[in-house]
Amino acid sequence: MSTLIGLIVTFLVAALVIYIVSRLGLGLSVSGFGNAFIAAIVIAVVYAIIMWLLGALGVSLGGGLIGVILTLIVAALVLLLSARILPGFKVDGFTGAIVAAVAIAVVSWIINWLLGLLGLF
Repeated sequence: MSTLIGLIVTFLVAALVIYIVSRLGLGLSVSGFGNAFIAAIVIAVVYAIIMWLLGALGVSLGGGLIGVILTLIVAALVLLLSARILPGFKVDGFTGAIVAAVAIAVVSWIINWLLGLLGLF
């Protein structure tokens, strides 16, 4: 049961991040928090599939600067693919996806840091 609650909380935090980034006008838009929650789930599934496929092909994202760049590109592709699946979730091209992926990473880090300060994570 605690695993299910942890998963729900993780998706709620991810939805909050997506919702905040969508309000910043950085290339990603979502039509409401409910759609942001669904987007968080779809993004997680699409990411898992892409990482599985890359692993099956023997592709590693690596470390260092190249790893960061490859991870950013994968994150942008995940956002673009998710936007094709979800109504109410839009990404403004590859550049918008890159900017949104960076913004999601930064906002996610800030929220997780704040939650850690509060002792919630």
